Amino acid sequence: MIRRKKLTIFTDAKDTTSVLELKKMIEGILKVPPNNQQLFNKDNQIMEDDKTLQDYGLTSSTAKAQSPAPVGLALRQENGDFEILELTPFSSPPDLPDVMKSQESNGQEQTS
Repeated sequence: MIRRKKLTIFTDAKDTTSVLELKKMIEGILKVPPNNQQLFNKDNQIMEDDKTLQDYGLTSSTAKAQSPAPVGLALRQENGDFEILELTPFSSPPDLPDVMKSQESNGQEQTS
């Protein structure tokens, strides 16, 4: 799961995928070349292109489809500097309407 500001991208990568290969996947989606991307691990350390995801502790045992491992993304700005990593927190969904909460009748109309 690659995150930047309000953007979230889900990719399927292996433990042996290099950081550069991951950047190329992002390039295919965002049309931003790898040299204009900076990836961060969960400790906000910059990930190096020649390392693999498992070098940063991103393995199939720590990153599953149900709980993907977050990777931060910062892009190079026009002035040549990279933007500051910014991850907008996920919003919480609103409460379910009362009619959708624990339907005891199992979708059947109750007769009195």
